Amino acid sequence: MESIWSYPFPPLFPGTLIKRYKRFLADIELDTGEVITAHCPNTGPMTGVCFVGGRVQVSHNPNPKRKLAYTWEIAQVDAAAETWVGVNTALPNRVVKAALQAQLFSELGHFDAIQPEARYGRDKKSRIDFLLTAQSEAPSIYVEVKNTTWAKGNLALFPDTVTTRGQKHLHELMAVRPNARAVMLYFINRGDCLEFSSGDEADPEYGRLLREAIAQGVEILPCRFNITPSEISYLGLASLKL
Repeated sequence: MESIWSYPFPPLFPGTLIKRYKRFLADIELDTGEVITAHCPNTGPMTGVCFVGGRVQVSHNPNPKRKLAYTWEIAQVDAAAETWVGVNTALPNRVVKAALQAQLFSELGHFDAIQPEARYGRDKKSRIDFLLTAQSEAPSIYVEVKNTTWAKGNLALFPDTVTTRGQKHLHELMAVRPNARAVMLYFINRGDCLEFSSGDEADPEYGRLLREAIAQGVEILPCRFNITPSEISYLGLASLKL
C-alpha cells in the first residue's frame, strides 16, 4: 500500500489475547510467555475486531502513576493479509492533529490555526474535536473525528452500536451550517477498506441523520489509514457509499 504520510507508533510488544473483560481490561500472553493485564482503551463492542486467541500488540509505559503499564494498541483480524486494526480510541485525534498541522487533507483547503476541543453551540457547552480558522475571510471549519473499525469485506461502517452521542454530533454539525463549514472525518483505522458507509444495521437513526447532514452541506471525509506495528499511514479517501 502506498502511503502519503505516516505517524509512528512507540515500540510495541506482540502477544495473544486471552480475554477482554469489564470493558477496560484485557489479559494478554506476550510472546515472551509473560501474562499481563493491559488497559483496553475502547469501550465499544469492537465488532469483528476482538477475538480470543487473536494476535495483538501493546505499548508499555512504566509510569508509577498509571494503574496499568500496558495499553492494547492494535489487533490482527486477518493473519494471511496481515491486516491490523487500531484499538486505542484516543489515538485517532492525536494522529489527525498531526495531519492537520502538516496540512495533509487538501479537501479542507488552507487554514492558519488549529484549536482542539473548541467550545461551540448556542450554550457553548459542546466541544468540537478541531476548529480550523484562517486569517483570511474564509469560513471557519468545524471537524469532528470518528474512529471506525467495523468492516464487512472492504466496506468500513460507522457506528457499530447505537450512539446517541454520535447522533448529537451530527445535529451540532448541521447547526453550524451555512455560516461555517462542517466536516465529519471518519478515521478508518484499518487498511483493508476501500469504501465507507453508515452502519445502519447497528444504528439506523444515525444513518438517517448522516444522510440529512449531507443534504444540509455537512462534508464527509472517510479517511483510510493502514495500520502496522510500526506506524499509521494515510492512504487517502475511501469511496462514500450511502
